[in-house]
Amino acid sequence: LTYWILSNPTMSSFSSSLSVPERSSQIPTHSSLPSAPTVFLDGDSLTPELLYDIGFNFLKIGITEQTIQRVQEGRKIIDEVIAEGRTVYGVNTGFGLFSKVVIDNQKLKDLQINLIHSHAAGVGPYLSLQRTRMLLALRINVLCKGHSGITLNTLSTLILALNENCISCVPIKGTVGASGDLAQLAHLALGLLGEGEMWHHDDNHSHIQDDSPSQPMHVTTTEFAPMPAKKVLSMHKIEPLSLQAKEGLALINGTQFITSLGCEALIRGERLARQTDVVAALSLEALKGTPAAYYPLIHMARPHDGQIYSANILRNLLHNPSKGAEFMSEIADSHRNCGKVQDAYTLRCAPQVHGIVHDTLRFCRKILATEINSATDNPMVFAQESNKQYQIISGGNFHGEYPAKVLDYLAIAIAELGNMSERRIERLNNPDLSELPAFLMKNEPGLNSGFMIPHCTAAALVSENKVLCHPSSVDSLSTSAAKEDHVSMGGFSARKSLMVMENVETIVAIELMCAAQGIDLLRPLRSTLPLESL
Repeated sequence: LTYWILSNPTMSSFSSSLSVPERSSQIPTHSSLPSAPTVFLDGDSLTPELLYDIGFNFLKIGITEQTIQRVQEGRKIIDEVIAEGRTVYGVNTGFGLFSKVVIDNQKLKDLQINLIHSHAAGVGPYLSLQRTRMLLALRINVLCKGHSGITLNTLSTLILALNENCISCVPIKGTVGASGDLAQLAHLALGLLGEGEMWHHDDNHSHIQDDSPSQPMHVTTTEFAPMPAKKVLSMHKIEPLSLQAKEGLALINGTQFITSLGCEALIRGERLARQTDVVAALSLEALKGTPAAYYPLIHMARPHDGQIYSANILRNLLHNPSKGAEFMSEIADSHRNCGKVQDAYTLRCAPQVHGIVHDTLRFCRKILATEINSATDNPMVFAQESNKQYQIISGGNFHGEYPAKVLDYLAIAIAELGNMSERRIERLNNPDLSELPAFLMKNEPGLNSGFMIPHCTAAALVSENKVLCHPSSVDSLSTSAAKEDHVSMGGFSARKSLMVMENVETIVAIELMCAAQGIDLLRPLRSTLPLESL
């Protein structure tokens, strides 16, 4: 995958010159756009960071020439099946319990349209525009593998829609995570058919509904509002999709809802884990703790990667005169002979607890990086297979257990950062533990309550996380008349991982404020330059 950094990171997605010609196979490729600010998808090389940038930083996408060839070869197999009159699941049969029902060739297009209509049964608030961009980009990447049997015309429309920011409105609830995220992906496809709603850039922050001219539609995200999809496509001169055999199924079979949300959670989690190490160092300094517990020999004696990594971050921020004047702390010198032997566990054991979070995130990255470059369709097309019996195979790659499990792990790991952080907040606010003024309020305590209630907020969020960390993926309910008798429930695993993430981001922010206040209360003493820079 080739990636060019935008020359202007704030470039609006509405001013791009990368539009795909209407209903055309002239898709942006390496040769056609040699210097464009584009992420080129090939089904094999997408990273969580690039997926996040496509969604939240509005990067454009193209595909490689090799991808075009793979897609065309895969589609040729589907066309041959129809021409030869072979019966293949998903191509000319019903779905699920109706898989034994053979569909007449004259009704194959209707079959695909009906599939989208029946499966677009999600409920709840809409996924944000940015997250839906990630969802669409990830589905396009899967189609680029050539195992879906989609036509190049349909793929070009998906790319055009993403680059023009014509993004379907997708409800967040309704997937059981097998066979894939059917409801969400069906809603994603529904808008591209010119049905349902799409997000529309709203200069006036309001839209007038067709059936009620006096009632403006409610704007649910800044500068964007839901609008009839047909109207949005027309405004951008994009023809609605006209699905061919197998294409409806190719658009909705897969784990992309779980996995795209999971990639956002992963990126935010990795950033948060590093930030928590930094904030813990500031808290230790404010509480006049010792960095001795972070000495390398201790951690090499128990050489977990994450533990060593966390200890290194802490040690490199705290008092260490051997590294030079920048790493000398007047605060640390002030209590060198205080008589304290050990610090509380939330300080002394930070590398051991934070470390497993780093290691869990590494494990999650490995699984998600594989998942975003995996074919998750059913049936799957293998154009290079010479034996016709195995050119189209029905399997189970749509099952969401892999991303569901790791996102449950991720939520549990991130919640532990919140647990540790909240206890350090308590120590900073409690004068019996900190030797600092109660609730970090030196002037007129009582008249001012200081950080009393921010700590309560942190405690409330920690308690919420205890419920949210119950693994969604331990549950399974049989669906589709017992044809789908085990499901992953990964959609909620993904959603609640982001809920936990938001809670812990807030908890750590509260700790940062408390620790910074604690440092201020120790003035005129100074800490190390890295911590003073915070």
